[in-house]
Amino acid sequence: MWTTKESQVTVLKRDYAIDVFDDAQMMEYLTAADYKALSALIKAGEHSLIDKQLANSVAEGMKNWATSRGATHYTHWFQPLTGITAEKHDSFIGKPDPRSRPLVQFAGDLLVRAEPDASSFPSGGLRTTFHARGYTVWDPMSPAFLLHYESGAVLYIPSAFLSWEPEKLGGRDSRPAAALDHKMPLLQSEVMLSKAAVEMLGYLGVTTEGISSTLGCEQEFFVVDRKLFLQRPDLLLTGRTLLGAPASKGQELDDHYFGAIPRPVAALLQDIEMQLWRLGVPITTRHNEVAPAQHEFAPVYEATSVAADHQMLMMNVMKAKAREHGFEILLHE
Repeated sequence: MWTTKESQVTVLKRDYAIDVFDDAQMMEYLTAADYKALSALIKAGEHSLIDKQLANSVAEGMKNWATSRGATHYTHWFQPLTGITAEKHDSFIGKPDPRSRPLVQFAGDLLVRAEPDASSFPSGGLRTTFHARGYTVWDPMSPAFLLHYESGAVLYIPSAFLSWEPEKLGGRDSRPAAALDHKMPLLQSEVMLSKAAVEMLGYLGVTTEGISSTLGCEQEFFVVDRKLFLQRPDLLLTGRTLLGAPASKGQELDDHYFGAIPRPVAALLQDIEMQLWRLGVPITTRHNEVAPAQHEFAPVYEATSVAADHQMLMMNVMKAKAREHGFEILLHE
């Protein structure tokens, strides 16, 4: 746990995005040609990678970077219709060497796509239950990152989650994708928005290949004592207050908007910020919100799909850090 002002300055100035496979890491761990090819795809807003040779090279570079930072496992990280993120950790153990010792390997096909059992996830009515197969597909636009645990780290690969349903069209089999997560509809809407905007701009005499959107999600939350939280079944089961009388006063309390942040809560917020900075999440603002014990984080705007991934990552970090400090964070409105 970080406790000093100097440590926070160090994280911001020296360690920002240290656990992210960002442009600087790609430049170091990829060949010049592969770096140029992948950068071009990312700058073009491309969310898929089908070049096998490039996928193998990127996977090798990503694995080398991750293992140099202590990673032993990787996971495709996605956002199913449960409201939280999902992951399945696989080790980098590959084929054995001549002495039957396992090699540390990570191939392009494992980076680009994984096949989890999707039977336990909500389908949103998009498929029948017995179609258990689901696929996670890497999103190159959103950078991979590391989460550290007590004895190692895991490489997290942001992905979309979908199923494939065989159908008969024109006498031939086709396999249209059905979204099983929150990210696929976002990416599809981005494509449609760009198409509509390009058409509209054409009528105005403006020629462009496409447009992109940005997003900066404000994250409002409540910080409560974990011991008291565990005594409240409504908070445990729903994450919000269902029992009890309203507060005797409203905004007359000193917990008003922009009020002084209690020191124990400020220490928690600092710890969260430092973890998020290391993960490349550009948190720039923290303050009290209107309600008692309510607070807010706000980031710098980013590409929409990246900002959405960072928002999910932020909530995971917030929940974990709060428990380390003896608090519980409630994310309900």
